Amino acid sequence: MALDHAILISLAERPGTGYELGRQFSTSLGHFWPATRQQIYRTLTRLHTDGLVTCEDIPQQSRPDKKVYTLSDKGEVALASWIAEPSTVPALRDDLGVKLRGAEHGDLADILTDVRNHRSVHAERLALYRGYAVTQFPDATTPDSPALTGRRLHQYLVLRGGIRLEESFVAWCDEVLAALTPATEKSTDD
Repeated sequence: MALDHAILISLAERPGTGYELGRQFSTSLGHFWPATRQQIYRTLTRLHTDGLVTCEDIPQQSRPDKKVYTLSDKGEVALASWIAEPSTVPALRDDLGVKLRGAEHGDLADILTDVRNHRSVHAERLALYRGYAVTQFPDATTPDSPALTGRRLHQYLVLRGGIRLEESFVAWCDEVLAALTPATEKSTDD
């Protein structure tokens, strides 16, 4: 997926400025497709040049004009076409997995520190996503909840996918730590 599609989806939900898109990427979309503000502004410029979004300059007092972007008809067609294409199944490509595979060639204590750091980051992300579930979807207990339809259901399902991924990664880190930590303790007792 390209940043283009994430921006088109965001603008399909509601028109916005580059700044507003940046905020949205920092609080929701960015958890699944991160982007810097510079990348967002560059992409908006290109999407506008390609006719996929329109831009309206809104005059402001004592400030530069505000540019509000909206998905164009051509952008709607391009977005629908991209959604219709089969998704690529991502290949697992993870430095930590490769380090674990080669653990016998390094200091196991360093690898365990790395695993603990990964676990910490994923546990924080899991807590954040669970917090979003409580604050943004207070009435949703399951995906078939009557409170969830349309866009809200789609957003909830993506969030649930993120929660499950983070739960899985935390559990895997716990498994690695449980399996390797006793081995390091035995080797230091010898």
